[in-house]
Amino acid sequence: MTIQDLSISLDTVWMLLAAMLVFFMQPGFALCEAGFTRSKNTANILFKNFVDFMFGSILFWLLGFGFMFGSDGAGFIGAPHFGDISFFEHPAGLPTEGFLIFQTVFCATSATIVSGAMAERTKFSMYCIYSLFISLLIYPVSGHWTWGGGWLCNGEEGSFMMDTFGYAFHDFAGSAIVHSVGGVLAFVGAIALGPRLGKYGKDGKSRAIPGHNLLTAALGVFILWFGWFGFNPGSQLAASGEVNRVAISHVFLTTNLAAAAGGIGTMFTSWIKYGKPSFSLTLNGVLAGLVAITAGCDLVSPLGASIIGLLAGILLVFSIEFIDSKLHIDDPVGASSVHGVCGIFGTLMTGLLAVDGGTFYGGGFGFFGAQCLGVLAIDVWAAVTGVVLFFGIKKIAGLRVDKRIEEEGLDIYEHGESCFN
Repeated sequence: MTIQDLSISLDTVWMLLAAMLVFFMQPGFALCEAGFTRSKNTANILFKNFVDFMFGSILFWLLGFGFMFGSDGAGFIGAPHFGDISFFEHPAGLPTEGFLIFQTVFCATSATIVSGAMAERTKFSMYCIYSLFISLLIYPVSGHWTWGGGWLCNGEEGSFMMDTFGYAFHDFAGSAIVHSVGGVLAFVGAIALGPRLGKYGKDGKSRAIPGHNLLTAALGVFILWFGWFGFNPGSQLAASGEVNRVAISHVFLTTNLAAAAGGIGTMFTSWIKYGKPSFSLTLNGVLAGLVAITAGCDLVSPLGASIIGLLAGILLVFSIEFIDSKLHIDDPVGASSVHGVCGIFGTLMTGLLAVDGGTFYGGGFGFFGAQCLGVLAIDVWAAVTGVVLFFGIKKIAGLRVDKRIEEEGLDIYEHGESCFN
């Protein structure tokens, strides 16, 4: 075996190990969402997280991978290949099958984000339909613009981004591509559904609907924090050689610092604002820090990562309150804020705090401008397709369960079984 063969083998094992860690985020999301919602809907929540990965695995292999990584002439959408993945050759020589698996777990994450914001009142059959479209088309198209070599991440001379800004859009592991897409879709879906029964009084004031188990939610967040060490460092897709070893270690550090700082920012903000430190908000604050650092975890310093996480944790508190109390949009788990708002925030902060090219490091506004355009394009795509998808389903087949089903719980009426006896 040559040195090159050994390096590719090591890189392949690292990529697949990272894919396993990202896959383990699925139970993390499931437990987190279940804990933040009521016990009568727990089986429904868990089932939807399985659906995301089952549908996502088949559909992304069948068409989504081709849409995301297939060649095209304008950088908008790749060519469909109907399950034939032999068209793709990874530039570093990694096996196509392994790379497909790694990208599949990312696709499933984007779809899973939506389920929490639309929890406790969505028809299961309609959930299956919109999960299908997210995995099949919405995520792969924005992914093609970026990780698939499309127009946003084209850094070649003469490309639109280079001619306009001097930089291509940068999203290392998916603050915009995965999280803000999921967050924007969650936001649109929650609008289409309307609030849960009893969420807002006749005076318009928001009423708290506590989740049934903070222990479950906390375990879910710990699992997500753990899984993020595959999500971010794994996006290096290589572990051999000094450059990759240093890069992975750096991303591990920045990811962890941002998560810790996000939780601290939320804890103290809620303490000052509400008089007591909120545990449930702090759990989301950790996730806010993780989401925000995901775009620039490879480019920012440890101090920069801590600043991004801290600010994201502070921003989260005000975002959740604004969406709930001012906009009257009911998001049971705060997905719109955690993944949407903080995903956008982290992507933009990359343009300011990147050590090489960031505005605060003397790089001017070119990189920041590229980040602004990139996140705008990605989220406008998510918003427009989300409006067509959710309001189309609502008009044609109905998106929400009947009042009696919502009052008594989706578990029995939708699935004929309960998570708790």
